[in-house]
Amino acid sequence: MRRTVAQSARAVSKVPMTNGILPCQAIERLVASGVITGLSEDAAHPPSIQPASLDLCLGDTALRLRASFLPGRGATVAETVESIVMHKIDLTGGAVLETGCVYLIPLREDLTLPDDIVGLANPKSSTGRLDVFTRVICDGGEKFDTIPAGYSGPLYMEVAPRTFPILVRPGDRLGQIRFRRGAHEALETQHVSIDLKAAEKGSPVGYRAKRHSGLVDIRGLKAHAASEYWEPLYAPNGTLVLDPEEFYILASREAVEIPVDQAAEMAPIAPEIGEFRAHYAGFFDPGFGVSAAGGAGSRAVLEVRGRDVPFILRHGQAVAKLIFEPMAAAPEVVYGAQGSHYQSQGLRLSKHFDSER
Repeated sequence: MRRTVAQSARAVSKVPMTNGILPCQAIERLVASGVITGLSEDAAHPPSIQPASLDLCLGDTALRLRASFLPGRGATVAETVESIVMHKIDLTGGAVLETGCVYLIPLREDLTLPDDIVGLANPKSSTGRLDVFTRVICDGGEKFDTIPAGYSGPLYMEVAPRTFPILVRPGDRLGQIRFRRGAHEALETQHVSIDLKAAEKGSPVGYRAKRHSGLVDIRGLKAHAASEYWEPLYAPNGTLVLDPEEFYILASREAVEIPVDQAAEMAPIAPEIGEFRAHYAGFFDPGFGVSAAGGAGSRAVLEVRGRDVPFILRHGQAVAKLIFEPMAAAPEVVYGAQGSHYQSQGLRLSKHFDSER
């Protein structure tokens, strides 16, 4: 009898965990043991644990900053931020974060990590597709999005909307965190290239964000007319000119499949490939693109920003890479098993937009 992906994952997850990315059941144990605290107890917004990550929740206030920063070794975020705070914003009734501004928001979650586990943060897929730049920092932090092993203390998120102002409230989830036991182990690398050939005659190959659009409500799923925020793009000759500082949504030419016992992260190939940045939200969960989980043919959707000078992007040009690494055990629930807006995706905007409007 052929097993489903979920059955295979459960079978593999019974194997004792080794080094690698911790699966959802291990994250649940971190919560139960007090390694992760501060999670929402609101029944309407319970903790959101993904197959290989935990969604991070915004706290009640945002600090408008003059500039981004890292506290550095031996310094706390609270101490360091005092000299660069412009004003404090109460999020409890909802507040708009403006484009071109940098905000620091304390997160609800605190960590007390064991000495063999590090935390790795990244924007959620929907956050990246909104062109909202986020990074997580911690006390004594010398790197963004990296929480060192043995860390004990609060977490903060830097939020910088680039194209659309966003409406946020306490508990909103813009980022996520993975936990890795042991050293990083790269299993393989898959290059990702751009698809500039339309799936069907007359269909777009991508979208360019419209400047000076309205705000996006982070909780407004399919609440925004795509036509008011995005301009469809066509590339009849297989090329596309990226304009400086414009934001694009494009898709990979290759299908992407993440085995149930592995996780992956999108990373740049090299800075010399051209005048653009090709990804914001980089985590890919176990089961993404797997046929048995409804993901056959899934493409990677790329958030692309032009830089400095106009740049011609051609069909099939390599723009990023997927780095695969082992899971400590397969997750008991794989990506897409309970439904997902992005499983089996081709070219697709974030779940905030209704493409029929």
